[in-house]
Amino acid sequence: MEIESANCKYRVSECSDIEQLSIEAPIKMDREITGLEKLVEEIHKVFSKSHVNIQEVQKLMACYKSDPKDWKKYAKFDRFRYTRNLVDAGNGAFNIMILCWGPGHASAIHDHADSHCFMKLLSGSLEEVRYDWPENVEPEVVKKLKKKPTRRCCSESEELENKMNNVEISEHQCEEAGEYEAGNMNEIGRTRLEVDDVCYINDALGLHRMENPSYVDGAVSLHLYCPPFDSCRVFDSTTGKASEVKVTFWSMYGKKIKRVFESSPVESK
Repeated sequence: MEIESANCKYRVSECSDIEQLSIEAPIKMDREITGLEKLVEEIHKVFSKSHVNIQEVQKLMACYKSDPKDWKKYAKFDRFRYTRNLVDAGNGAFNIMILCWGPGHASAIHDHADSHCFMKLLSGSLEEVRYDWPENVEPEVVKKLKKKPTRRCCSESEELENKMNNVEISEHQCEEAGEYEAGNMNEIGRTRLEVDDVCYINDALGLHRMENPSYVDGAVSLHLYCPPFDSCRVFDSTTGKASEVKVTFWSMYGKKIKRVFESSPVESK
């Protein structure tokens, strides 16, 4: 299906429809992108246009074959937590970063601040665990679906839209919500990502956490966020309680920054 409005230069709630390829669906690649710098250059070309299709970005990410010599200078590990390392600021339209996961490292369950998230595994393996939204938190894309139920924000399935439109969600902000019930976070799927796999998520598709299942080997992943964001919400895995956190970088352009703030809580497996 050709969907002209699937423009990932805009936030998810601003799209009238989104074409989403799951990581199980094959992406037809007609070329190979050699080198991370070339990939960044190609992404800049795509984002110079007024319309950027989600599948076009996924295809670029898939066409690059991971080579450690390309990204080694950005791969900064920390003993105690995963790190976020800025590769390119994307002129404000997007940003590209490399995340480094030590053995057993994991993110908290988090949203994507109404933006689009593309990820490619460069080294090791990671497991993506997806969750439904807690019933007391309403993302912007669900608000949009409620206002205009005939305009779908995700063409993945009719079931997804119906599910979102039927959820009863509190009008209060997450930090103002009352009591949270244990077991509020409903796991909806797990996917193991291996080297050169590409995946995509936005808030219409749910929440997720990433974890390195190995207690021996590290993992490295390449991420593209559009539009960029400097804060998101993380969710307690047992209660569903949401908290807003700042997202910052451990290093920028291959150089460690002097002062580091917490980007998100880390959950041990």
